[in-house]
Amino acid sequence: MEYIYSAMVLYSAGKDITGDGVTAILKAAGVEADAAKVKALIASLEGVDIKEAIASAAVAAAPAAAAPAAGGAVAAAPAAAEEPEEEAVSEEDAAAGLSALFG
Repeated sequence: MEYIYSAMVLYSAGKDITGDGVTAILKAAGVEADAAKVKALIASLEGVDIKEAIASAAVAAAPAAAAPAAGGAVAAAPAAAEEPEEEAVSEEDAAAGLSALFG
């Protein structure tokens, strides 16, 4: 996970996500970087729109977070009966985006 976190720190800082950048962040955190893992991460992020991947993940997480707040099992039961197809598609889209992001 620390490799992914390193990439996210670089992204949040507006920096290019490079092997040297990821390695530098890991080193600063006291983690010995594995060159193969760094290369795999950089390769898996090639051509990925991170902003879009984060947005897709947030959209998929929103229904799951809203269900407990809906107010009990009675209110959630009708929604569960209607939403499985829509929710499954959203999760698949998010999974596709995340798999591209995280390899």
